[in-house]
Amino acid sequence: MSSPQDPTDLSQLAKDGVISSALGSSAAVARALLSPNPVGFFWMIRSAFSAAIVAVLVGLAITDYVQSYTLRLAVAGLAGFAAPEVTTFVLAYLSKWFDKKLNEVKSNAKPRSKKRR
Repeated sequence: MSSPQDPTDLSQLAKDGVISSALGSSAAVARALLSPNPVGFFWMIRSAFSAAIVAVLVGLAITDYVQSYTLRLAVAGLAGFAAPEVTTFVLAYLSKWFDKKLNEVKSNAKPRSKKRR
């Protein structure tokens, strides 16, 4: 029976990073190709960045609570998987909220009086 690998081994971390990046990238491409809605390049970039940021933050947050290294990776991956939809929802919500506030300000503004020359 082999002993578990040390997660702080840099060569193993680099190898795991390359493999997980390849798997994540292929999953993102498959997700975009199978999507019923057309997606653009910038949507894919935004999704990749939001998934990466969320996965890292969740991974750091659960370090003290989940002892199993593979379970931590799974939880971070699942959170990263849901991140693009959450990001789209939050951006749409903020856009509606800012439009509502802007319309309130515009309706309360005094009309500009024309200056005489």
